[in-house]
Amino acid sequence: MSNNQHYQALENLYLAAPVNQIYQPVIKVSEGSAEIEIELSEQYFHSGGGVHGSVYFKMLDDAAFFAANSLESEVFVLTTSFTTYITRPVSEGIMKAVGKVVNQNRSQFIAEAVVYDSEDREIGRGNGVFVRSKLPLTEQKGYAD
Repeated sequence: MSNNQHYQALENLYLAAPVNQIYQPVIKVSEGSAEIEIELSEQYFHSGGGVHGSVYFKMLDDAAFFAANSLESEVFVLTTSFTTYITRPVSEGIMKAVGKVVNQNRSQFIAEAVVYDSEDREIGRGNGVFVRSKLPLTEQKGYAD
């Protein structure tokens, strides 16, 4: 499988995840990076009328995760830790998360992500550690379909 086929297969895997039926994201994976966008709606709000922190976490973790998995073509990677910083509230428009791998070695990937609002203002950031699992990518829903 070529790198571009691997990136497309990862995009398909992401979109096949049942949780993404809720978010209806758009994803683009490339070498060591990933971009994810969702359109905001009230279903993502906390009772104060802004986007719930779990949505920030999901966007940041997913972008960093797929940046890491872009560099691993055999197995699914797993998030072992992830730190999230929410720097600005948002309640409308698009959220766009951009993830990139900043370090890797034999046992782990370290990736960072930043999430932006529709005006390209940073609204959150995070970083995490990802490790290779024993789950073959070819057995994951969406990857080989």
